[in-house]
Amino acid sequence: MEALVAQVRAGAPEQIILSEHEPILTLGSSAKDMDIGTGHAVPHVATSRGGQVTYHGPGQRVIYPIVRLDARWGGNTGGDIRVYMRRLQQWLAATCAELGVATELRTGTELGLWVQGAKLAAFGVKISKGVAYHGAAINISNDLDIYQKFTPCGLTNVKTTRLTNHLPTLTMAQFDAALVAHIGVFLQG
Repeated sequence: MEALVAQVRAGAPEQIILSEHEPILTLGSSAKDMDIGTGHAVPHVATSRGGQVTYHGPGQRVIYPIVRLDARWGGNTGGDIRVYMRRLQQWLAATCAELGVATELRTGTELGLWVQGAKLAAFGVKISKGVAYHGAAINISNDLDIYQKFTPCGLTNVKTTRLTNHLPTLTMAQFDAALVAHIGVFLQG
């Protein structure tokens, strides 16, 4: 990802990577070792993004926008990270709404996308020399048991959910099609 960030910084086209990982806990810049938890064999890795500890694994869509934080994101020349984050949240919310799932956007210490009080998506970004990267992870059909074995995003006693709890037949391809259909919410606001 760092190589792609450098290319975008040098003028290459912006990119959005859709990924699905093997099980891993990622530690953001505010992560605490105690939040990694115990009683699981999931490896962990430090990352350059903001935020705390989160999980990536099969059945979860991880979205990595690599974009210039320019005037599209508010401000006169450089973008406003709050506008960027809000649009990233709104993009996923619009995607879920098209699929028939109403979500709630939260900010501050509960940054994320929520459904009926349970966390559906986590967000964490990094800004380096005018380029934003990392992004969001949304639970589609992944196993939720791991969330009981670590402290997700530094939030204790948080409930997590996935889209297939609300749309049992949803596939990753259907989610991706809706995500792509609503990309303008993110890029143009």
